[in-house]
Amino acid sequence: MSKPKKQKLDEKEYEKKVIELAKAGLTAEKIGEKLRQEGIHPKEYGKKISKILKEKNLYINPDLRNVEAKLERIRKHYEKNKQDKRAKREIDRVFAQLRKLKKYFKEI
Repeated sequence: MSKPKKQKLDEKEYEKKVIELAKAGLTAEKIGEKLRQEGIHPKEYGKKISKILKEKNLYINPDLRNVEAKLERIRKHYEKNKQDKRAKREIDRVFAQLRKLKKYFKEI
């Protein structure tokens, strides 16, 4: 009971599939995972997923994305809990971390 093998996509179909998944909100890492589940192995194609996304201006650095999400969660918590002084301090700490990452990746 083995899975039937999928036919190999050509380069254009592969890129189209990657872009479609990126527009659905997946990161480059999650796109690779999803493609492998479907039996499409990115190593068989010439371009990396992140390179395809950079060409189409859809690439978001996962480090920045995670820190921005963390900062947003803390800010949301602090809005509900103004007495939480640790959360206020954490907002400053995480914002500094985000600023350093942006400077490192030249996005400021």
